[in-house]
Amino acid sequence: MDGFHDLGGFQGFGKVPHTINSLSYTPVFKQDWEHLAYSLMFIGVDHLKKFSVDEVRHAVERLDVRQHVGTQYYERYVIATATLLVETGVITQAELDQALGSHFKLANPAHAKGRPALTGRPPFELGDRVVVRDEYVAGHVRMPAYVRGKEGVVLHRTSAKWPFPDAIGHGDTSAAHQPTYHVEFRVKDLWGDAADEGFVVVDLFEGYLDKAKTSQVVNA
Repeated sequence: MDGFHDLGGFQGFGKVPHTINSLSYTPVFKQDWEHLAYSLMFIGVDHLKKFSVDEVRHAVERLDVRQHVGTQYYERYVIATATLLVETGVITQAELDQALGSHFKLANPAHAKGRPALTGRPPFELGDRVVVRDEYVAGHVRMPAYVRGKEGVVLHRTSAKWPFPDAIGHGDTSAAHQPTYHVEFRVKDLWGDAADEGFVVVDLFEGYLDKAKTSQVVNA
């Protein structure tokens, strides 16, 4: 779904600090409490088997914009996990409030039921030109908005398959399993001539892609 979490290509938020081709293995967690937040999520996902990681991602997307901008990355996952623990009956809102000593604001309720994957098509091959389906979907989706309707080239297809996010993210345990593809896009095709030269590679599920009308790329 479109929300504050999907800001690719938006202007006015300043530069994003990054390191090109960094081989340094900096700690994943920057503060001592953050690993506890991550562990809490996997207690619900793996130990209790109450929900999936994609459902947690969807709960993060359900945060109010003000709540989203006022919290750090792992704080959002604490809120999302707590929301799902309440929604699945593991704990209650009252118990959370009592433990915190004030009201614990959960994510907003889900307003969509998700959708099944598009299936029954042959897989895409390396070098194929593909176009991202130009869809506006209510609920969870793992396709960044800035690639909608854009054409790119398949660089890699995974051998493993995973549940389609738009379905499993809404609790559909029968979700079709699909590979993902590394698709390369020209930066100017995504953001216009004002953008720098270069390429962006996006990992996309098979159900988000169609074969482009242009012919298959032939390596020189």
